[in-house]
Amino acid sequence: MISDPAQYMAIALFVSFVTLIFTGFPVAWLMAGLAVVFTAISVVSDTYLDTFFGVDWGYSSIVVDRIYAVMNNWVLVALPMFVFMGIMMDKSGIAEDLMTDLAKLFGRVRGGLAITVVVIGVLLAASTGIIGAAVVLLAILGIPLMLKHNYDASLACGVVCATGTLGILIPPSIMLVLMADQIRVSVGDLFMGAMLPGLMLGGLYGIFILLYAWLKPGAAPAPKDAEPVTLGLFLNVLKSTIPPALLIIAVLGSIFFGIATPTEASGVGALGAMLLALARRRLSFDGFRDVLRGTMRTTSYIFALFVGATAFALVLRGFGGDELIEDALTALPYGPDGVVIVILLIAFLLGFVLDWIEITLILLPLIAPVLLGMDVNLVWFAILFAVTLQTSFITPPVGFALFYMKGVAPKGVDTMTIYKGIIPFMIIQLIAVSLIFIFPKLATWLPAIAYG
Repeated sequence: MISDPAQYMAIALFVSFVTLIFTGFPVAWLMAGLAVVFTAISVVSDTYLDTFFGVDWGYSSIVVDRIYAVMNNWVLVALPMFVFMGIMMDKSGIAEDLMTDLAKLFGRVRGGLAITVVVIGVLLAASTGIIGAAVVLLAILGIPLMLKHNYDASLACGVVCATGTLGILIPPSIMLVLMADQIRVSVGDLFMGAMLPGLMLGGLYGIFILLYAWLKPGAAPAPKDAEPVTLGLFLNVLKSTIPPALLIIAVLGSIFFGIATPTEASGVGALGAMLLALARRRLSFDGFRDVLRGTMRTTSYIFALFVGATAFALVLRGFGGDELIEDALTALPYGPDGVVIVILLIAFLLGFVLDWIEITLILLPLIAPVLLGMDVNLVWFAILFAVTLQTSFITPPVGFALFYMKGVAPKGVDTMTIYKGIIPFMIIQLIAVSLIFIFPKLATWLPAIAYG
């Protein structure tokens, strides 16, 4: 029930935002522009219609202090460092070597090449955390290899799309850093909370692949020309796997054991990725420049969204939008669990039209106070939220991972093949969301053990 006429302005602001998304205009400037326009409308209404909605230029100028507080946030320094680490790991060529060696190791097993993609995807998720890059890299490396060995094209595409999105969940995920900042919880708590769900998802993918290959051998056959497993092959696999694994352990271990803050650990990760690329003779001046430019573009995009979302949220609150959302959620007759389900459903639907960064910056600050008031465990909710967003990335017809996949898919792989292949993995994702919802300890057990 709307109790304040200003809340009609809040509804109009949000509806305008959702409508204008489809124009293709950059979301950061769209949010900031709407904040300015609706402030102007409120000022004009106050001046000429004698109707004041609670927002004027003096109120909106607070956005300067809010943006300064964002830029002064020490935790957010981890963002460009983790982005740099991911892009540098991508340039180092580690994934290519892993694909070659693991394919030989698992090649004698039905579905072994798809299992290889899952293993590499988990390692990429723990080292890059950039979904677009992971999906594209896995598609370029894995799909031609699987198709060459007569794998079903839909299975190959589904494995790549689903595994490539693990980077949004498995730490050190830049999304978890942003979420921790928005809902005011420890980054270490979220990293710990995401470990079991992330590995569980990778395990569920692997189990499905093995069952599918067993029930339908022609869809994922064992290569006829597979090399015998030798000690030399094991040594090559270890040589490819140990360096990135040590880097991941150094970054996450230093956080989990309290040796370093997430910001300090991100610096360790960035330096370690650079040293790995240097040791592999993959670090040229041009390559280093490309990594810096890629880091700058991604970081600039994120912080531009910070500016736009901060202005948008400030004006929305000025119109009483936060109270409107709180009243709507608390009025639901389903209790805290029902409220969480509704929020997850909204996030899932928004994932069709918005990037996870935009959803995180817009939605979380508005709903976090409501969840706190209901005594909902925010670590548990954040992991549920992350897995839900991951699911929206692979859900037809507009999942972003599907578009990344289509952009680099080999000739002959059409959109319907990709959609058909992703459906089983989408069901697995929904099962994972349900398991985390029913068994909260999947997300809260490790943080509770580590930090109490």
